[in-house]
Amino acid sequence: MSYLLAGTELTIGVFMLPFNVAHLGKSAYGLWVLAASATVYFSMLDLGFGVSQVRFIAKYRAQGDVNALNETASTMFWVFSIIGLLAFALAFALSLNFQKIFSLSLSQARIAQVVFLFISAYVAFGFPVSVFGGVVNAFQRQYLNGVVAVVTAIVVAIVNVIVLRAGYGLMELVAATTTIRCLSYVVYTLNAYRVFPPLRIRPGYFKFARLREITGFSIFILLIDLANKVNYSTDAIVIGAFLGTSAVAVWAVAQRLIEIVQRVTDQLNGVLFPIVVDSTTVQRLDRLQKILLQGTRLSLAMVVASATVLGLTARPLVMLWVGPEFSGSVTVIYILSFVVAVRVGNATSAVILKGSERHRLLAIANVVMAAANLGLSVVLVRRYGLIGVAVGTLIPMVIISGLVVFPAACRRVNIPIMTVIRESVWPATWPALIVSVFVVMTRGWVRQSWAILFLQSFLAAAIYAGLFLRFAIKRNEREWYFLKVKEVLQRHSLSDPSIPGRAS
Repeated sequence: MSYLLAGTELTIGVFMLPFNVAHLGKSAYGLWVLAASATVYFSMLDLGFGVSQVRFIAKYRAQGDVNALNETASTMFWVFSIIGLLAFALAFALSLNFQKIFSLSLSQARIAQVVFLFISAYVAFGFPVSVFGGVVNAFQRQYLNGVVAVVTAIVVAIVNVIVLRAGYGLMELVAATTTIRCLSYVVYTLNAYRVFPPLRIRPGYFKFARLREITGFSIFILLIDLANKVNYSTDAIVIGAFLGTSAVAVWAVAQRLIEIVQRVTDQLNGVLFPIVVDSTTVQRLDRLQKILLQGTRLSLAMVVASATVLGLTARPLVMLWVGPEFSGSVTVIYILSFVVAVRVGNATSAVILKGSERHRLLAIANVVMAAANLGLSVVLVRRYGLIGVAVGTLIPMVIISGLVVFPAACRRVNIPIMTVIRESVWPATWPALIVSVFVVMTRGWVRQSWAILFLQSFLAAAIYAGLFLRFAIKRNEREWYFLKVKEVLQRHSLSDPSIPGRAS
């Protein structure tokens, strides 16, 4: 379901970007991206509680403690309700100063204010609702929320087209689509009660002891979240401050393609966290070792192949998708392809550290990476423009991931670094070298044809999959993969009598 959701959202995004640019104009679209980028920072007001609640709910689920689970959920619901009100108040204050912060005209500033407040309202409502999503995730039933998200994405896209074709502008578009997204919160809430019928959100269940317990973990998650926002969400802000909204739009094209690769290839790591917490709680080191080895290998197998094809076909892809006006994004795609490969390839290591009592080290590493990223981007953007921002992201990512996070994860699960490189990194990497030769040799065929581009990408993926499954891994591992796919297709959920809704 996670892959279906990612595929739906990304497919919609690919086709909606040029449609929105054509109907809104390059400047208005850049303004939309800028306003949305600013709202990303309000998610940090969850103070790390979002991930922390999943950790403790998963822990109490593993222990069969229904009372502690309800106390955790209720405590976080009331805390998040206060945070949501605070978030919208801050958004309102910030909207009054948009023209001073960014290089906007008076009319642009007014539109940005309205757009920003609508998106901020959606974010504010999302804080208390996130408790119900946390329950579903902690019970490893994310697919239920996935169904809602798929339907919501499709409805939002339809409304988007209707509003713009009717001749309305950016403000009306954001108002309509945000309303649809807010209505989906009702269904997310119902999912939580479906997964865990004994769930009770009550004022009397609010416990300061639970809040202190969660805060001890969440402070480090907050640092990680803050660092991630700086690493992956400040680029548009830096570009907007130094180069203007048109440059933001060019950057957004490259960023959207990289996000597609990340979303498509990182779904596995997105659902590993509660499993790592569960394995740590019951002290299953063997399971943690398997998670690191297989998670790293599969993550790299998906991202290396995708990033390779994207990087080598960037120019014809951009020309076909949005036209020569956005050719400046091609070089950015070259660099960010390496960024996404390192980020996704190392994601399993980060999840291992976050879910198995090594969150402090991960927090420090991410903060250092973020500071270096922001500093380099601000320095390099003045001289090298968009390329400087991309390089400023790449250098810290490679250093911190390769020299700090990955070795620490290997030590945590007691596996030698060379073993992981030999069994996970190398088997997923070398087939991409052969795929690169194929793409380079056939790149001249792709001119102005989506069909040829899709065919080339499909053949490259097929070559990679064939090499990986036939030659890169052992026969028993290949059989194990096919067995797991068969189990997923035939799986039936069983209930644990200790906690209703628990998968066996």
